[in-house]
Amino acid sequence: MSEVMETLYESVLEGEKEETLECVQKALDEGIAPDKVLNEGMIAAMKEVGQLFEDGDYFVPEMLIAARAMQAGLEILRPKLVASGIEPVGKVVLGTVKGDLHDIGKNLVGMMLEGAGFDVLDLGTDVAPETFVEAITDDVDIIGLSALLTTTMPSMQATIKAIHEAGLKDKVKIMVGGAPVTTEYAQKINADGYAADAGQAAALATSFIE
Repeated sequence: MSEVMETLYESVLEGEKEETLECVQKALDEGIAPDKVLNEGMIAAMKEVGQLFEDGDYFVPEMLIAARAMQAGLEILRPKLVASGIEPVGKVVLGTVKGDLHDIGKNLVGMMLEGAGFDVLDLGTDVAPETFVEAITDDVDIIGLSALLTTTMPSMQATIKAIHEAGLKDKVKIMVGGAPVTTEYAQKINADGYAADAGQAAALATSFIE
């Protein structure tokens, strides 16, 4: 790996936003292909961030600053990727379910998904089941539902039911997460998967695509 790519990797890992911006630009100026900058410099670093979080070496603040550094670099990179015809690995529609206004966890999941190469459409918080249904277009692969309150968990079930009734369940994979959510609950409401944190969400989404 070239020196600039190694520095880019480390800057994302350490959450050094300004250095990440400089490295992305420098890598492009040196003629390194945009997809290589994305995959080897940024996505690889975010995978390590996810692993460090899993291992207990990183916590939410470290994960957040790394994700923000990656997102900053992505702003420079995105037009180059589009211009060179590089497609995202998949598209995820993300939202906190109806009745729930919490978004920190969801936002971090969105950042980690972007860091894994996904195009993310974030519907925000307090999202009604029909809004999720309307967002399922031909290019959407995954729906991500978040709930932080036990009282809003039934909204997850209602959303999955609405997707079923619209005849769209076979078109998308549905993953769920949030503090009160468990693997057992995910199975009970017919979700395709459960992620306990943002790193796991990115890994789960990637496994759906593979």
